Amino acid sequence: MPLRNLAGAVAAPLPSLVPLGLEEVRAAAARIQGSVIRTPTLFSDAVSRATGAKVWLKLDNLQATGAFKERGAANRIALLSARERAAGVIAMSAGNHAQAVARHASLAGISATIVMPKFTPATKVVRTEGWGARVVLQGESLAESAAHARDLALREGLTFIHPYDDPGVIAGQGTLALEMLEDAPEISVLAVPVGGGGLLTGCAAAALELHPGMTVFGVEVEAYSAMAQRLGGRPVAVGGPTVAEGIAVRDVGELPFAWLQRQGVEVLVVPERAVEEAIALLAEGAKVVAEGAGAAALAAVLAFPERFAGRAVGLPVTGGNIDARALSNVLLRQLLRDGRILRLHFDIPDRPGMLADISARISALGGNVIEVQHQQLFGAPTVQSTELHLMVEVRDAAQGQAIIAALEAGNYVVRRG
Repeated sequence: MPLRNLAGAVAAPLPSLVPLGLEEVRAAAARIQGSVIRTPTLFSDAVSRATGAKVWLKLDNLQATGAFKERGAANRIALLSARERAAGVIAMSAGNHAQAVARHASLAGISATIVMPKFTPATKVVRTEGWGARVVLQGESLAESAAHARDLALREGLTFIHPYDDPGVIAGQGTLALEMLEDAPEISVLAVPVGGGGLLTGCAAAALELHPGMTVFGVEVEAYSAMAQRLGGRPVAVGGPTVAEGIAVRDVGELPFAWLQRQGVEVLVVPERAVEEAIALLAEGAKVVAEGAGAAALAAVLAFPERFAGRAVGLPVTGGNIDARALSNVLLRQLLRDGRILRLHFDIPDRPGMLADISARISALGGNVIEVQHQQLFGAPTVQSTELHLMVEVRDAAQGQAIIAALEAGNYVVRRG
């Protein structure tokens, strides 16, 4: 069946040396069966009610290494020749691809070398080594690490497994969409996170051939929208901090770029705040832990509700490898935004009973004081006053407003921070 773009027109075929379609994805699914978990696709009532769409979640955060990257790594390793297996493989990654290649090389009895930037957190190094890989810390950036990995590959005769610019890897990643649509055939829209573009390309290749009328969106975060910029014919300008570090890619894959451009796939760009909101909604509503990149698909539904409202939407939760402190910070920030945590500031007279009175007014309305800072010596406007900062847990924004009103009725000047 010929591939069609989103407008329904027959797309130009890919070069014959790089076949990429449903046939290749199905072949990949057969190769990786048994070594990669067929993760569940579940309808989420909580996320559907929060977004106004009918949302199915594909939980690839449940893979053994916590991310979808196992699919591409397993398929690419299964395609190795006997000579390549004997020599071993090499990859460059600071995260999920490193562990995926290390794990599946180990399962196949193949030696693996992973080149990681010098700044890679020790926990990621240890996890990768735990799968039996040789880890080489080289380079101040991913680009420098990639250059070193390619140099090692040439010197030692190793097969380089690219995280997203390899047809075998891309076909393996496409098995995610294949499983999702087999398990939930009613899905009519897919939103897929984009780093280098391998996952989106593989998923779109399977989905658009299975269901030619389907809508497939890519999703990037504002600080790293390289694919959207290139597809729009603009120079690439990316950089800065993001909680979605798994898709914080400066250079997208050339094969994914060419394929997505040919198919007319649209990439949506979401703000950082939407990614944080998506992480929180998945954790609190769906009871699913997602890293920033893993929540990016849901972030698109939150940022562009008009594109998804009322539609049957498939969202891959592509990874769950989020730092515990980062997850805690995201959840607390969301509680503050939702008005379920109040930060209140007072300048009060320095006399007995003031703090007790304030606490009593808060507790009388069901608020829970969870943090107190009481500063008499520094910061207070006069020696006769005290600076007081409270963090208060409330049920919702309405309860918070009622508490502030009760405090102001007691002649306290309350500032929210």
